[in-house]
Amino acid sequence: MALGLAAKKEIVAEISDIASQALSVAVAEYRGMEVGELTALRTQAREQGVYLKVIRNTLAKRALEDSKFADINSALTGPLIYGFSIEAPGGAARLFKDFSKENKKLNVTALSIGSGLLGPEKLDAVASLPTRDEALAKLLATFKAPIGKFVQTINEVPSKFVRVLAAIKDEK
Repeated sequence: MALGLAAKKEIVAEISDIASQALSVAVAEYRGMEVGELTALRTQAREQGVYLKVIRNTLAKRALEDSKFADINSALTGPLIYGFSIEAPGGAARLFKDFSKENKKLNVTALSIGSGLLGPEKLDAVASLPTRDEALAKLLATFKAPIGKFVQTINEVPSKFVRVLAAIKDEK
């Protein structure tokens, strides 16, 4: 069934809104996938905070032309599923990478993290980007390490003194 002009405008507005909130977008070709496989992909996407949508490429181009992902328009050909990462910059890429291990019919064609068009060869790099919690944990560990080493060094002086006294006591 053909979409009317009002429905098309609604889809473009929805995708524009999602793109303005998204941290990154990944686009994958899903040719040959069955409905059950797409349903499983959508379920995993919901669990990981990724917004998935199958839309016409012409509507996607209109929706993304004024966003930070406008550079991805040149890669929009074929039957595509769009994954917008809302919570973590590597969320959609990680989802597509993990799912394509099980299902070889899902092929990532383009990625964008707002800094230009990235090809499918950059999938591993984008998928390995840490989530917000992981990044904060690494930052906290970086802040904590020098303080911990300093306390350990300061504590070593009295510990060494006590060990020397214990050795003298054992000797006598």
